[in-house]
Amino acid sequence: MKVRVLFFSVLQDITGTAETTVYLKGENANVGTLLDHLFQTWPSLSDWAPSLLIAVDQVYARRPDALHDDAEVAVMPPVQGG
Repeated sequence: MKVRVLFFSVLQDITGTAETTVYLKGENANVGTLLDHLFQTWPSLSDWAPSLLIAVDQVYARRPDALHDDAEVAVMPPVQGG
């Protein structure tokens, strides 16, 4: 399964990229599977785990939510006021 991942704000600094493509094994991958993969790739990203906001195809999602091939997943830090 191929998933397009977008990183926003400080997460771009942590990962060194605004966007990446991730290939997940199996047809039953979910947001949690993707996050586990991202945390293995960028261990310091896991420091943000409790507060990350995730959207799949522009709809907020949780760890158990299923992914599909060619999904667009946005990974965002918490919203800050200003």
